[in-house]
Amino acid sequence: MAPAAPTKRVTLSEPLPLDGGQSLAGVEVAYETYGDLAADRGNAILVCHALTGDQYVASDHPVTGKPGWWERMVGPGKPIDTNRFHVICANVIGGCMGSTGPASMAPDGKPWAMRFPVITIRDMVRAEVALLDALGIERLHAVVGGSMGGMQALSLAANFPERAARVLAIATTARHSAQNIAFHEVGRQAVMADPDWQDGDYYGSGRQPDKGLSVARMAAHITYLSEAGLTDKFGRNLQDRDSKTFGFDADFQVESYLRYQGSGFTQRFDANSYLYITRAMDYFDLAEEHGGRLAEAFAGSKARFCLVSFDSDWLYPTAESRHVVHALNAAGAAVSFVELSAPNGHDSFLLEHPALDRVVKGFIG
Repeated sequence: MAPAAPTKRVTLSEPLPLDGGQSLAGVEVAYETYGDLAADRGNAILVCHALTGDQYVASDHPVTGKPGWWERMVGPGKPIDTNRFHVICANVIGGCMGSTGPASMAPDGKPWAMRFPVITIRDMVRAEVALLDALGIERLHAVVGGSMGGMQALSLAANFPERAARVLAIATTARHSAQNIAFHEVGRQAVMADPDWQDGDYYGSGRQPDKGLSVARMAAHITYLSEAGLTDKFGRNLQDRDSKTFGFDADFQVESYLRYQGSGFTQRFDANSYLYITRAMDYFDLAEEHGGRLAEAFAGSKARFCLVSFDSDWLYPTAESRHVVHALNAAGAAVSFVELSAPNGHDSFLLEHPALDRVVKGFIG
């Protein structure tokens, strides 16, 4: 596939209210679309991306040149079939691929940096709903997302219940656990400990906190995998050598792999965006937003829901999906649930998985 064309953008006509009490004026939302919108505008599907994703769900990334992060799922004849559906994927606010975030210019003409207001998942969804309004799409055929994308899908269903007929949430949760928050804090501290972070004011300085961001990515990436998957892929195999060096080079294949993941990530992601987006995920608690009872978040919802988990996912384990399913049952919502077997941990939703393809295709309809 040819490199992606310049991304589409909408500038929101009204200031965006934020959960933190502030509002953002002139918000830009960058997005991509795939497939034609029907005359009645009833075939639109919003695909929400995860923490390190972006709007390039099914087209080559303009920075890395790599295929879209869910190209195996979205496209002509694929489970989310763009011959039938109009797929929209937006870069979340706080992101770094065209939507308003910490690298964007503030009203004073300087980058927001750490002056950017702290945002929430619900704020991200408000921006996505405003995008839908700008595109003239009143009701989605479906909203779909995995991981943080699943949080957005659930948040949209809870806060804008009339906007989606179907809600597909994969490998996700209704609130971040203490363990989730702890891993994110390690990553944030790694970024902020890098001298090149410069209290977030590194834009235009010629230096950016690549080392800290790389470590943050390495730590997070471990949580996306499973012990069995790591053992099967790497074991204790050495990297390009016959014996240990008795030093601190990457002796083991798994060390080399993590360093590669960290280094590549810094080429396409902004460190301050990483701070803001992980903070938004940590603040996520749907029950807290709705009086402390998760069922209240979905009270009266007419949407159909499908929750999918993976048995090797220890970041958002099956118990988290069951918790959402029980709340949906208590609210009287139409919900289906499946736990799939996969060796690859949390990242299983991004990888080849025929059973997941069948679930997605069947539910999207």
